[in-house]
This record gives sequence, structure tokens and C-alpha cells, in this order.
Amino acid sequence: MSRRARVTPAEAGLPDGGARRRTPGLRREEVAVLAGVGVSWYQWLEQGRDITVSGQVLDSVSRVLKLDEPERHHLYVLAGLNPPLQRPGPVTAPVAEGLARIIDSWMPFPANIIDRYWNNIVFNEAAATVFDFNEQCRNCLVSYFTNPLYRVWHLGWAEDAALVAAEFRAAAAEYPEDEGFRAITGELAEACPQFAEVWARGDVRSPGQRTKWIQHPLVGELSFESTHLKLPQRPDLTFVLHNPTPETDTAQKLEWLASSEGRQASLRLVAG
Repeated sequence: MSRRARVTPAEAGLPDGGARRRTPGLRREEVAVLAGVGVSWYQWLEQGRDITVSGQVLDSVSRVLKLDEPERHHLYVLAGLNPPLQRPGPVTAPVAEGLARIIDSWMPFPANIIDRYWNNIVFNEAAATVFDFNEQCRNCLVSYFTNPLYRVWHLGWAEDAALVAAEFRAAAAEYPEDEGFRAITGELAEACPQFAEVWARGDVRSPGQRTKWIQHPLVGELSFESTHLKLPQRPDLTFVLHNPTPETDTAQKLEWLASSEGRQASLRLVAG
């Protein structure tokens, strides 16, 4: 009722009713008509009666009442339905400076932010040094299968390739109507037979946490716990954080790579 009261007839595309309208918000019958449901049914919904509801109808009511994502989620919970996936914001929405600072504060450990397609949005200096990220490395899936340098550095590349493809399939499944995923996988399958082979298996694996091993040309073997973290306020973005595996010397090696001596050595490696 409170959400109905905050939507004016003008906002809903209705005449305001003039002096006959006691409150500035929408009437129950107006919400029912705009949502395409019966007036009595909508009244029972507001009253919390035991009625049958569907996600499609709740989405219609949410649209009329201009509910935001947390409110839409809460409406599903009140109706006894499984909450839907959050609708993502615009893909082109800029990353807040605070999020970029979090990535930089992860130094000397690698960290980056990816969008729903696994495009690199922001990455720190350690990620560039360890994973050969650069301005040409726009998409992490494409880079994994086509960057020859990363293939050499990544220990167990062939074994992990199937896991990477399965994780991307799980990410794409969250947006079944999004043609962007098909465009990426279609082009990559034509360019890389190894990807085409593992993608054709149809395996699915939710991204979470797994171990990565890198054979870096300057410091030798590095071992990471790689973790994917979703951002509730930006469901189209994911933090990818790399922690040194316990009981290894990875942390010390990363600190050296971030030092002045290590940076100069990295520059010479790139130049050479």
C-alpha cells in the first residue's frame, strides 16, 4: 500500500482525477488494470490472503509500482516464491572510483573486475605482471585461449581449459536472452579449436574458488587461490581476487615484483 501511494497517476500514465482523488497515489483498481490482473485478486494480494501468484504477475505489479530490485526481491519473498536473479544494470555503466580503489588496494596481489561477459573492466599492476593483462586483453575468456604467453605461463593450462569453459557457460546461463555470450563463444570457437572442443562438451561449473599455478619467468612458480565475488549493487560486475596459497613463498615473490627492482625487471622483460 505504501508503494502504491508513492506513484502518482501522471507517472503511471493516467489522468489525475482532479478533486475526486483523495490521495495522490494510485487506487487499487488502477494498479490492477495497469498490471493486467483482477481488482479483487489485487486487493487480496495487498491483504496477504492465501492466493496463487506467479512470477510474471509479480513482475507486472512491480513494474506498475516502480519497485527497485530489493523491493521486487522482497515482494517475491512475501508471496512465497523463489526470488529472481537481480536484473543487471546497463553494461556500459561506469565503475565507481571506490571499486577501482579496492582493486588497487589489493596490491601486491593480483585483482581485477570483470563484467558479465568476462571483459576486463579494471585490473591492478600485479594482475598485469602475473597474468599478462594489458589494454589489448579485453576479454579474459578470449585471452585464456588465445594468448600464447599465458598458455606458457599457466601451469596445467590444458586441464584448466575445460573448467574455464564450464564456468563461462554457467555465467552465460544467468542471461539466457543475451546474444552477447553467443557472439563471444561463436567467434572464439572459430578462432581456437581447443575452445571449440571443450565448449562442445556442454559442461557447467559455477565460478567460485579454485587454485591457479603460474610459472613466471622472473620469480618462478606462483600459487593462488582465485575467488569470484559478485557485487550485490552491480550484479553485472564480479571481483576476481587472487590470494597467495598458504605455505608457499608466493607472497614474498609478489612483493618483490611490486618493488622498484621488480618493476624494472618486468619492464625489461616486456621490452625484450
